[in-house]
Amino acid sequence: MKVTRQKHAKKNMGFYKHNFHFREPFQVLLDGTFCQAALRNKIQIREQLPGYLDGATQLCTTRCVLKELESLGKALYGAKLIAQRFQVRNCSHHKDPVSGSVCLLSMIEEGNPHHYFIATQDQDLANKVKKKAGVPLLFIIQNTMVLDKPSPKSLAFVQKLQMNQLVPEHQKESIVQLKEKEGLAKQEGEKRRKRKRAGGPNPLSCLKKKKKTTQEGQEPSAEKKKRRKRKRNRVKAEALQSMQKNEEE
Repeated sequence: MKVTRQKHAKKNMGFYKHNFHFREPFQVLLDGTFCQAALRNKIQIREQLPGYLDGATQLCTTRCVLKELESLGKALYGAKLIAQRFQVRNCSHHKDPVSGSVCLLSMIEEGNPHHYFIATQDQDLANKVKKKAGVPLLFIIQNTMVLDKPSPKSLAFVQKLQMNQLVPEHQKESIVQLKEKEGLAKQEGEKRRKRKRAGGPNPLSCLKKKKKTTQEGQEPSAEKKKRRKRKRNRVKAEALQSMQKNEEE
C-alpha cells in the first residue's frame, strides 16, 4: 500500500514539475485543520513530507492562520504550537486579519506564481483550490499524508497549453520584455510595412543565344557531302558493270 501511494505521489509530482515548473524546495502552506489532523494521527510533518514528495520542502503558514488558531483557544492549542514552528509568509491582511481559508486562497491568486502547495482538511477550501489550475492539494487520510491527483481545471489548462491556445500571462510579459530589449518589436513592425515589389524578368534570361560558327559545327555538313558523293560514284560504277555484262552476253 505504501509503495502504491508513493508511486501516485511521484506521478502527480511529475505532472506539476513538468507543466507548472515546480522546483525544490517545495513551498507548502498549511492551515490549522491540517496541523490538528497531523497531531491527532501522530504524523511528523517536517520529517515525513520531504520523503513523500521526494524533495526538500519549506513548511509555511500565514499570520491569519495563526490568529485564527489563537482565537479558537485550548481546543486547538497543540495545532497552534505546530503551526508556530513554520515560516510565516506575508499576506495582504496585516491590519484586518481574515479567516485562514480566505487568506490561503489569496496566496494562490493570479496563477499561483510562488508555486505553493495547499495542505488542509477543510473540504470547502479544498473544493475552491481545485477550481484553480496548478495548485497541488495535500490532505491527511487514514493516518497518512496524500497528494491529491491533478484537478480537472489543471488538466484542462495543460491540454490548452499543449495545443498552443494559451500562454501564461507571466510568459507573455517576459516575451514582450525580451523583444523590446533586443529591439525585435520595431524590426517586426518595419518588416510588416515593407511590401514586396513586383520584379521584372531576369535580364540574363533575355540574352539571345549565340550561334555556333566553329569548325566543329561545320564538320558534320562536310562529312554528309562526302558520303553522298561516294554513294553516287558507287551507284554509277555498279551501273557500268551491269551494262558490260549484258554486252558480253
